[in-house]
Amino acid sequence: MKLDLFRSLWGWQGDWARCAAELRQIGCVGVEARLPTDPYAQRALRQSLQQEDLAYIAVVFTGGDVVPHQGWTLQQHWDRLALSIAGAQAVGARFLNVLPGNDRWPLAQQVEFFGRAQALADAAGAICSFEIHRATSLYSPWVALDVIAQLPQLRFTADISHWVVVCERLLDDPADDLTPFIQRVHHVQARVGYDQGPQVPHPAAPEYARSLAFHQSVWERIWAAQQARGQAVTTLTPEFGPDGYTHLLPFTQAPVADVWALNQWMTRTEAEHFARWQASTATDSSVVSS
Repeated sequence: MKLDLFRSLWGWQGDWARCAAELRQIGCVGVEARLPTDPYAQRALRQSLQQEDLAYIAVVFTGGDVVPHQGWTLQQHWDRLALSIAGAQAVGARFLNVLPGNDRWPLAQQVEFFGRAQALADAAGAICSFEIHRATSLYSPWVALDVIAQLPQLRFTADISHWVVVCERLLDDPADDLTPFIQRVHHVQARVGYDQGPQVPHPAAPEYARSLAFHQSVWERIWAAQQARGQAVTTLTPEFGPDGYTHLLPFTQAPVADVWALNQWMTRTEAEHFARWQASTATDSSVVSS
């Protein structure tokens, strides 16, 4: 199985040529970024991606933004998703990373939403990878597992940092069995969270070693499940970001770390981590076969 690394454009500003040069320097093949809703902006994005020969993961929000519009109906969410699927296909996205639904809906409504959402993706021949994220339908692991029990065909984006915050603990207790979810993960967003926040100040800091180890153990289980089902390529996007995620010093509001430096560290670390994991699984397989 091959690892394709992507650069998140969350908080990025600059020119495309520099962006492409920077991401290739650390081994990325493309970008993960919001899909513009305007068709003209979509065409401009497609042109930029083609000029720089970059792969693209489209980030979309069925509720209109990261925190969904609270008055939107199921039909409005489905309509936004249908438009997003068409837009992402027009731009040439490899797949859609979808922040779905609303955390306030009861379970029956969640199931109805995801059933129709998946049907829209299937009808369009698109891959929708539903991201676990606070404020959305997948804000909680326990809700996600209930949805999976009724809709096992769904595919997911794993950003476990959100669930760590929601549950206020690393989900490493034997009772925290996330296997049905892990078996259905399509894409990984690699940010390290801790019990009181979705982003540690720096993942290399020794005081967050346990948090990093937990997240990496989840990613290894995801890779193992993907490899077992014959997946040829796995995708991973380091996603340390600004916007309230990067810790700031009081009064000055100076960031404690540079976002791009954090994502560079995470990209290189996970490339090495994946290589070690592959080598260890190959060794284990040879021992078993002998």
